[in-house]
Amino acid sequence: MSHIKPKGSFVALVTPMNNDGSIDYEGFRTLLQWHAENGTEAILIMGSTGEVSMLTPEERREIISRTAAMDRGDMLMYYGCTGNNTESTIDYVRYAKNEGADGAIIAAPAYICADNDAITDYVLEVLDAEDFPIGFYNNPPRVKTDLHWTNLLKLAEHPNMVVLKESTTRVGQVAQMCAPKPDMSIMCCCSPNLGLVIPTMALGGHGTANMTGNIIPREMAVISKPWENGDDAFACREAWLTNLPMLHYAYSAVNPVPVKTLMNLVGLPAGPLRKPLKPVTGDVLQAGIDAFNKLGLAERYGLKLNTKAVA
Repeated sequence: MSHIKPKGSFVALVTPMNNDGSIDYEGFRTLLQWHAENGTEAILIMGSTGEVSMLTPEERREIISRTAAMDRGDMLMYYGCTGNNTESTIDYVRYAKNEGADGAIIAAPAYICADNDAITDYVLEVLDAEDFPIGFYNNPPRVKTDLHWTNLLKLAEHPNMVVLKESTTRVGQVAQMCAPKPDMSIMCCCSPNLGLVIPTMALGGHGTANMTGNIIPREMAVISKPWENGDDAFACREAWLTNLPMLHYAYSAVNPVPVKTLMNLVGLPAGPLRKPLKPVTGDVLQAGIDAFNKLGLAERYGLKLNTKAVA
């Protein structure tokens, strides 16, 4: 069957937690409503931004079961389903499908550093396991494995492969993916250091799979809108340049540390980071606060910066 393909702003959501470290499910509910109201078209729960590598298998399954039942408006709800091997990844994908998810995102299993042929076969085996929308996250900084565009186009031939998130610095690879117009969405990370967003959108990309939308969802919706005309292109460029300070802050430390730290200060459900991660402080945090104030986000979103917490 033909699957719906994500487009626009695909936000990798933080995992909100209570002060005791347990999962804050009301926080999830609040964030889903907030994103549905502010232009986000798809949500990824338990990506790297969701601290998935530090969640227990029991927590991962409970998060899927409880959030998949929550109201998300018209947004697609995807789940990070990468396991530590092929079988555990398939198990998570099946669980997500059975609980009512709209799709799953997988990456190469961390730490094993398998070669490209092995990871391509791994993805194909997952794609074959269930008739379910699957996306692949090509993220060499996290897992070392870096699939070449020839590997990715092979995956794109599979009817269950619906989206690619590219997190390399290779504009040429994005061009090679866009040129044949494969039947899947092509997205990229929103990191300003990688520099892929404007080239990806200009080459015909379908949006961004982003982290900064946790703080600026409306702005990321503008940046991530597929280009249909010149107005879309100019709006994307203007929003990108205007919001560069917040984008750089979001990537000033390993995700989701900067984003979660700022969310806590402005009253968005986030809660503590899983140890050993720690909040950013000092000049790094101040850069985020300055960006928040300069962009007028308090007024734009009805948020309030907790200056006492900063002090």
